[in-house]
Amino acid sequence: MTLAIVGRPNVGKSTLFNRLVGKRLALVDDMPGVTRDRREGEGRLGDLTFRVVDTAGLEDAAGGSLEARMRQQTEAAIAAADVVLFMIDARAGLTADDERFAALTRKSGRPVVLLANKAESKAGITAASEAYSLGLGDPLPISSEHGEGLGDLYDALVPYFPEPEDEDEEDGEPSPDAPLRIAVVGRPNAGKSTLVNRLVGDERMLTGPEAGITRDSVSVDLDWRGHKIRLVDTAGLRKKARVVEKLEKLSVADAIRAIKFAEVVVLLLDATVPFEKQDLSIADLVAREGRALVIGLNKWDLIEARGPGLAEAREKLDRLLPQVKGAELTPLSGETGEGVDRLMGSVVRAHEVWNRRIPTAALNRWLEATLARHPPPAVAGKRIKLRYATQAKARPPSFVLFGTRTSELPASYVRYLVNGLREAFDLPGAPIRLTFRTAENPYGKKG
Repeated sequence: MTLAIVGRPNVGKSTLFNRLVGKRLALVDDMPGVTRDRREGEGRLGDLTFRVVDTAGLEDAAGGSLEARMRQQTEAAIAAADVVLFMIDARAGLTADDERFAALTRKSGRPVVLLANKAESKAGITAASEAYSLGLGDPLPISSEHGEGLGDLYDALVPYFPEPEDEDEEDGEPSPDAPLRIAVVGRPNAGKSTLVNRLVGDERMLTGPEAGITRDSVSVDLDWRGHKIRLVDTAGLRKKARVVEKLEKLSVADAIRAIKFAEVVVLLLDATVPFEKQDLSIADLVAREGRALVIGLNKWDLIEARGPGLAEAREKLDRLLPQVKGAELTPLSGETGEGVDRLMGSVVRAHEVWNRRIPTAALNRWLEATLARHPPPAVAGKRIKLRYATQAKARPPSFVLFGTRTSELPASYVRYLVNGLREAFDLPGAPIRLTFRTAENPYGKKG
């Protein structure tokens, strides 16, 4: 069951969306037009569970403009919904836009529940009565912000849910066939939304020459060659000094949160100006968060000297991002579709590496050979001894080395060990975690 929340700008649609999904997924602000793409989440109201879609505010606009493209997204959400929640602002009263868009909603043929939002006071409830004239049935006075009237909304929705959906999974237990979570990140106007649209096969995200169209992090589900994928398009990440508007600060925080909850992050670079300082900062953030990283060189269709250009990009990747050495670099064009399948293949491989586990016996054979080639240096005349290695966890690959005076190991030797692990066990691009403990090998001789 899918519910679409629609209405003119700034009537409180995103506030209701956040309340139904139980978390702040959509950006909310007093300025109209914050939401641009339609955004989906798993909602719950009592024992009802459903897919809920937050949409851009419906408004009249000239064809081809950003506002017109936003309206097309909302109309698509109405067409795909099982039930439409049409929202007005009870405090502001009915407007001409409310009446025009109510007519558009009626023509869709979808069941409609009319919500008169911001009806916290008696005056608001009185104003809500005007909404009868829209011809969408009895208006339900609610307050998205304060959670008032949700019981009435539940009663209005129950007829569309013959049987409440049951929860098959235990709390906290991920489903074995859970989708692979991918976040697409990058600087503004790198082509992230164009790439997402190409993968989905639909104009799912708003695109255009204007930088910064995407504000929310918006997820879409797809199937790629038998792999279930949940793809998150994010707002462009600018340098911190340039993030000045309140909305942009919220968008950046939203994108960073998307990185934290992703399994694989696709960092999309503009091939005409790759590896800008901000690109490197984003890649470093991904590595620090321990996510698998794939780098896409977008707008490859605009590059003439492709061979030299790709060789130069690979050299820069290894030199500027040693913490993700070996990360896959894929040239592509979201506009034409060139290289998109190769990118997804890189994503699946990066996910496999990120989940890889190394047998303890193999790790210790590697450690023995590594120490024989290049033993740890002496510090203050005393030898540092590394005795035993084990993998603590995957996602990302994390290893523990036991020994004596391990806290005195120089950073250069730690890098030597990390690079050795990466090469010996085929862990390209994965952010490897290596920690040390002062303890004896539990399987070796004491002393």
